[in-house]
Amino acid sequence: MNLEYLDYLARRLDEYSAAFDEFMTHHVENAGFGGMAVGLAPAAFRKEGADVARVAALTDELNRLAGTLMDLSSVTSVRIAVEGIGAVDPFVNWQRILEPKPVLDASVVRGCCLQAAGRLEGLRVRAEALSSPTIEPTLLHLLVWAAAQRLWNDGHLRQAVAAAAEAVNGQMKQLTKRNDASDTALWQQAFATGDAQPGKPRLRWPGNPDDQDVKTMRMGLVSFAPGVNMVIRNPATHVADDFVEQDALEQLATLSVLAKFVDACEIESADPGDATESGG
Repeated sequence: MNLEYLDYLARRLDEYSAAFDEFMTHHVENAGFGGMAVGLAPAAFRKEGADVARVAALTDELNRLAGTLMDLSSVTSVRIAVEGIGAVDPFVNWQRILEPKPVLDASVVRGCCLQAAGRLEGLRVRAEALSSPTIEPTLLHLLVWAAAQRLWNDGHLRQAVAAAAEAVNGQMKQLTKRNDASDTALWQQAFATGDAQPGKPRLRWPGNPDDQDVKTMRMGLVSFAPGVNMVIRNPATHVADDFVEQDALEQLATLSVLAKFVDACEIESADPGDATESGG
């Protein structure tokens, strides 16, 4: 069960309980010893001198809140079994306390509210414990989300991915000062393991080149960076098919990973006057 929806139900239930308690301050409960024709007469009567306008307003509010709680009975399994009728939703059917031969009374409604609140609390704890991590777009690399945000919010998911990919490509081109080949070729050359050449600087994962972890990162980026361009940027730019949200989000996340790797790299240049510097 979605945590946000459980929280929503809990808030509406709190409002519902408060409105019901106030509603009952304007009524007398017809229950227990001394009650009038208990089981036949309504379970509650309006008090003499009660504020009629306020009662009407509370009735409207309870009906509105009951509408927001239409799923509460099924979510929490809180319902009342009534002989000859079956399962009754005590939240939606609260007004039956005012009918002859009532199937509910005020104490039952209150008890159901308390039980539902407890079950919502338990469901929330369970849902939180079982919840999976999610990708938050606003926490992606700033370059990626800044390029994608407007298109994404307008529902143009494929174009949002394409714009983000172009932004990451632009990041690489700016650092290497190159725009003289295809994007895939530029990525291959940027992370090539050979020495930098005049006009062809390299992006180097920082660290001792003899360290195995550094070697692994450098070799991995040789394949990863151009691969991202081929399998994400190219289809997003050239294929007209719409993207589903999950696929688009995963692709933005991949572009974000690449952008962060580029940020972490140092620039190795063979051009006179250019020193090795950080890309971040």
